[in-house]
Amino acid sequence: MNQPPLLLASSSPYRKELLARLGLPFNSASPDIDETPAPGESAEQLTLRLATGKARALAEHYPDTIIIGSDQVATLPDGTLLNKPGSHQKAREQLGLSSGNSVRFLTGLAVLDTRTGTLKTRCEPFEVHFRELTAEEIENYLNKEQPYDCAGSFKMEGLGIALFRSMEGRDPNSLIGLPLIELIDLLRELGVNPLLQP
Repeated sequence: MNQPPLLLASSSPYRKELLARLGLPFNSASPDIDETPAPGESAEQLTLRLATGKARALAEHYPDTIIIGSDQVATLPDGTLLNKPGSHQKAREQLGLSSGNSVRFLTGLAVLDTRTGTLKTRCEPFEVHFRELTAEEIENYLNKEQPYDCAGSFKMEGLGIALFRSMEGRDPNSLIGLPLIELIDLLRELGVNPLLQP
């Protein structure tokens, strides 16, 4: 059976870069969904709903395709959500709250096979323990990397690694936005094996 085309339901350059590592041909398109948290929704429910929503939003336009949706939220121990900051001031606030703290990242993954309607979802947890950061360190970091489009206000694949004391989790790729180990599991279940590509 021919492998169906893959579509990444994202405009994120970070997710595109991660998916490209698997050596599978794919296209990408940006889904238009409302990312506002619902009242009483847990972080896990939110990230799974958004990942699924992204995949489903493109299904009608991409028949006979495997669509990959992903979304990420970060939470402090008190349950405070850390989203994409969007501005220097908000990023400074988020890193100030994260300083000396543990931040739990949840990356939702949805893989939708539009040939059959099969939907597979997972939520990948990852914990980051931040160093005690001075105001000067935070300011200098933000000026260098400007991570305003990144949940949690850092780029783990760059200088952001210097913000951490330690990390706990199965797949550090999930911190960048796409849990590749889990994604490979789901793709293999749908007959797509990166290790058997010509």
